[in-house]
Amino acid sequence: MAHIIDLQTFTDTRGNLTVIDNVLPFPIKRVFYIYGVDSSERGGHRHHKTIQAAICIQGECKIYNHNGSKEDVFHLNKPSVCLIINPEDWHTMFDFSKDAILMVLASEPFDANDYIFDKY
Repeated sequence: MAHIIDLQTFTDTRGNLTVIDNVLPFPIKRVFYIYGVDSSERGGHRHHKTIQAAICIQGECKIYNHNGSKEDVFHLNKPSVCLIINPEDWHTMFDFSKDAILMVLASEPFDANDYIFDKY
């Protein structure tokens, strides 16, 4: 099931430093980011094996998630909050603010055969 983890953040007079260090349940094999999104929904799939970590590093967005038995909507609005999306989690991303940048770290390189588009 998708779940939130809080990333360690150090704050002082110079600003904030958020660290991703030994907190993800996978080694990172791909990084991509989504930005400049209009009112469209993104995603609309789940995976056979890819695990993802989604962080809205600027602005905000929402992620709908369904794992086959439970549905949730996660509101990502802080760069210190990370949503872990497991392979069974069918998800869409929506309600992007105009300045939103959603960074996604993935456990696998891109493979078109890893995608499952059918909803539960």
